[in-house]
Amino acid sequence: MATRAAEMLSDGIDVINFSVGEPDFNTPTHIINAGKKAMDNGYTKYTAGQGMIELRKAICEKLKRENGINYDLSEILVSNGEKQSLYNVCQALFNEGDEVVNFAPYWVSFPEFVRLADAEPIIVSTVAEQNFEPDFDDLSLKISDKTKGVIINSPSNPTGGVWGTETLIRLLKMVKTHNWILISDECYERLVYDGEFVSAEKLNRDYKIGATVVTCFSLSKTYAMTGWRIGYSAGPKDIIKAMSKIQGQATSCANSIGQMAGIEALIGDQNCVIEMRSKFRERRDYIVPLLNDLPDVYCAVPGGAFYAFPDFSPYLGRKADNKILKDTFGISEYILSSARVVTVPGDGFGAPGHIRFSYATSKQIIKKGIERVKIALEKII
Repeated sequence: MATRAAEMLSDGIDVINFSVGEPDFNTPTHIINAGKKAMDNGYTKYTAGQGMIELRKAICEKLKRENGINYDLSEILVSNGEKQSLYNVCQALFNEGDEVVNFAPYWVSFPEFVRLADAEPIIVSTVAEQNFEPDFDDLSLKISDKTKGVIINSPSNPTGGVWGTETLIRLLKMVKTHNWILISDECYERLVYDGEFVSAEKLNRDYKIGATVVTCFSLSKTYAMTGWRIGYSAGPKDIIKAMSKIQGQATSCANSIGQMAGIEALIGDQNCVIEMRSKFRERRDYIVPLLNDLPDVYCAVPGGAFYAFPDFSPYLGRKADNKILKDTFGISEYILSSARVVTVPGDGFGAPGHIRFSYATSKQIIKKGIERVKIALEKII
């Protein structure tokens, strides 16, 4: 889809892109200036493999201030984006013959991180009507003595769903009972619009559950720093040490300039986060009613991130441009070719029937794009 859209743009065709997985804002000025200052002051060399001490101190300060969790410097690893954090933890923990639970819809890389560790992803269903929270009956049927871990993502990409406290506590208790390890991807932690975000490890400690949790965070979404490639992990010292060894042989340290900018992001003025979150919430409240006005489409209100995940399943099996729409790849392809609008098929996330729309774009573009989609859908027979 992205390739087709790029080709159309290069041919001068007006294409509206709802596939964007990053903020459309530039990195805030004070963070950019910190990066410039770092270069001027010679912070252009290798750093400690686990991350600059100054940055890890800033991370510990942030985790205490915002997440209510105390960590030691030895329990923090800075990586080249959170994607590397997730890769590292899977490499450190899982082996051939192991099984790791992934909840569908899942971020497309989760099953692949597991496979790259020679383990097997076990796909467990969720309940769409309940913010895509786990179907615990399905989970109970699919676990075995080979199950070693669980990967979760709340707020979620692709659904925008935010799991409730009771659900997380129930899952944490299962993790403890079965001696699994919980990997919690919390890269959208600051983009929650209804209520307050609570980290899984915070609940784990508050309720004295005692589960083993590794949490992966990112500066990318919170501070519009996707290209700076700074992510970090927090967890038990022995696991972080193993992850650090793997990273040391793969990429050494994270970008030194990005690390210095990251210090400013974490301990500097946070008004930029408040402003971006407010803008995203405004866009969410704008796009969801428009999606629900589309014929035969239903979209729940996402609680976080910057994605809407409407259900287009009534269009499956119908015909457009003399082709049967067998899956959401077909629906997205039709919307692109006929309406010049890029969307992301839910089948790629393990969610047949759904399509992801990113609202990391202006309200004007949202309005124009959804109008085009509506016209395209009305031509389906």
